Amino acid sequence: MTVSTDSDQAKPLNSIELSVVRRPLGEVAKVRDLKIVDGIVDATVALGFPCKRAHASILADISDGIRETIGLEPGKITLTTRIARHGVQRNLQPIPGVKNLIAVASGKGGVGKSTVAANIALALSAEGATVGVLDADIYGPSQPHMLGVAGKVPDTRDGKTMLPLRAHGLQIMSMGALIEADQPMVWRGPMVTSALNQLATQTNWEGLDYLIVDMPPGTGDIQLTLAQQIPVSGSVIVTTPQDIATLDARKGLAMFRKVSIPVFGVIENMATHICSNCGHQDAIFGVGGAYKIAEDFDVLLLGQLPLDAKIREQTDSGKPTVVAEPDSPIAQAYREAAWNIGAAQAAERVDHSAKFGSIAVEEAK
Repeated sequence: MTVSTDSDQAKPLNSIELSVVRRPLGEVAKVRDLKIVDGIVDATVALGFPCKRAHASILADISDGIRETIGLEPGKITLTTRIARHGVQRNLQPIPGVKNLIAVASGKGGVGKSTVAANIALALSAEGATVGVLDADIYGPSQPHMLGVAGKVPDTRDGKTMLPLRAHGLQIMSMGALIEADQPMVWRGPMVTSALNQLATQTNWEGLDYLIVDMPPGTGDIQLTLAQQIPVSGSVIVTTPQDIATLDARKGLAMFRKVSIPVFGVIENMATHICSNCGHQDAIFGVGGAYKIAEDFDVLLLGQLPLDAKIREQTDSGKPTVVAEPDSPIAQAYREAAWNIGAAQAAERVDHSAKFGSIAVEEAK
């Protein structure tokens, strides 16, 4: 006996929770080609985020859910990936060649934001997405060194636009690729914001699912330029557990909320220190800071990453952890954070553009 299929038949499957991202299937995927024949369910599930290494776990969750939630038996369940473009701010057009631009930001420096951005980009790429990295820290660009392209200069086909540098499967653009390593950027705000705009829009990005933007710390010119002039799908806040970092992280999160850019969640970096000799873990920067931010702002804690000497050594060598030791527990922590970011982007289906207003900077009286 064959049961006819329609959208109502998919509703029970949509409620199945995927343990890898702690979200219902219906938030992050679409069920297609659903067939129920003699109590056996066949379906294609189009995931909205890249997660090749999690497919086995997701299939297990779906199979268990079909048995326990629907009371039927799973048959042929096929997983595919379809990363959709998210809405951006009003009056802005998406950057050609880029589906989703995700800003990785922090309220203060020294929290390891650039290291996190590089490893998250590499994790998304390894999971099946096409990914680029835009180093928006004009004054202190670090991505060329971290990703092993220091000293390389971008090429051009037309003399007007630039081809991104490439390494480890990523497309990369940074002010650090256009100047000498020791040359300081002694620029005022308007010059910096113009440079960011040109790096973002005059680079020939090719078919990117995600463009990860490594933001400078703070809530100044670069952040306002990003909000006003560059189409952003969402943001991620990086902090460490201690109070002085979380205080500034709250300001960064509030700033994105103020300009109606979705905040996908918070990543807690340096959550625990791993001893290189004995492997003992110690929360030297405190406990619970990111949890408190996530709770107060009603956002997800996307991941907790360790403080380990290997992370520094590998980024200094131009091969961050995700490519240097892809099977390590640390790389797995970055992967899980990347899954959560991708799932948050897939679940964020509300177009915030209608709520985006102009930003006025007034002189104090």
